[in-house]
Amino acid sequence: MTPDGFRRLALALPEAVESAHMGHPDFRVGGKIFATLGYPDGEWGMVKLTTEQQELFMRVAPEVFVPAKGAWGRAGSTTVHLKRVAAATLHDAMAAAWRNVAPKRLTATID
Repeated sequence: MTPDGFRRLALALPEAVESAHMGHPDFRVGGKIFATLGYPDGEWGMVKLTTEQQELFMRVAPEVFVPAKGAWGRAGSTTVHLKRVAAATLHDAMAAAWRNVAPKRLTATID
């Protein structure tokens, strides 16, 4: 996966927009961040999962998914190693992160 591929997957989700915070591109729906690109560096992205989702993705692909540092990681924010993640796996994680913050009216629009 490339940074551009990560960006395309994020922006393909309903009403997703690109913004930025702390010097990193982020992706939002309804004004809430569900993913970030380039954190902690250019080889990584981040998806905002629940702790249960984080556990599942880490169990399925421990070489790809790692909790973000500190309290953010303990709350479910999960870094994704771009070079190691398959597009389908990233899509599933990204969709889960999107659903976690999307307005209810949108969550039924994706499987």
